[in-house]
Amino acid sequence: MIVELDKADFSKCRELLNEQGQLEAKAVVERINPGRIFVDNRDNPSSGLIWLGNNDGFIFFGSEQNEEFNNELNNLIDNIIIPAAKKVQLKWFEGVGNHEKWNPIIASVFEHRHLGSWLQRVYTLEQGDYKGDTVPIVNHEYELCKISATLLDNKDHSIHNIVFLQSKIEAFWSSTDIFLSKGMGYCIIHHNEIVSTCISGFVAANVHGIDIETIEAHQGKNLAQTLAHHYVQECLKNNWIAYWDCMDMNKPSVAIAEKIGFRNRFHYTGYEFSL
Repeated sequence: MIVELDKADFSKCRELLNEQGQLEAKAVVERINPGRIFVDNRDNPSSGLIWLGNNDGFIFFGSEQNEEFNNELNNLIDNIIIPAAKKVQLKWFEGVGNHEKWNPIIASVFEHRHLGSWLQRVYTLEQGDYKGDTVPIVNHEYELCKISATLLDNKDHSIHNIVFLQSKIEAFWSSTDIFLSKGMGYCIIHHNEIVSTCISGFVAANVHGIDIETIEAHQGKNLAQTLAHHYVQECLKNNWIAYWDCMDMNKPSVAIAEKIGFRNRFHYTGYEFSL
């Protein structure tokens, strides 16, 4: 039987996580970022599934050879995940293994669900890796701004689309206060509108996961690269490790990461099916 853990018991999963696995899993288990955890045994779990709080995916962790857990996964999907997903208009299940031994298990358990797959790259940047000579020059109409409580409050209503930034933060964090205390970020403003953001999506220990988004009309203007540089500089100043997770086919993200000095630490496979 698969049960959902209370948040107070998430720490029981610490020893089951792959130290070289995804940052997101650690961030949820440490209760820094929101999420739900389903396990085989409430008191002494050996296998589990994390549902990321930003609805961006599911992570299988622990023992992949737990037949009782594996046999119950489709029931969990049908009876718990799908009804909850419909409430938040989530249409796809995107799952990954916290270690690669999960890959054949995921493929086998969900083979009847028209399973698709893709490849992810994980990059990190530490002291000594940074290539600071690649900072681009952007049009003077674009203003760089560090994200602060004052900016988010927007009491003077100077930012016309502040909801864009607020919703980005709320997707990853339980509150803006927690984001401001645990994470950080920068944005670019153009004519009183935020057009590009770079924030800490997930955080665990001294590792900060980067989330970047640029409004389509302003893409191709080196805004993401500019933000990434400032984000990395802030990380290095605080002895944090910048962590970048992107799809292998996302060539613009790969190019920015490698140009700045990020090193590809590992790959992992993602699996998807419609809910």
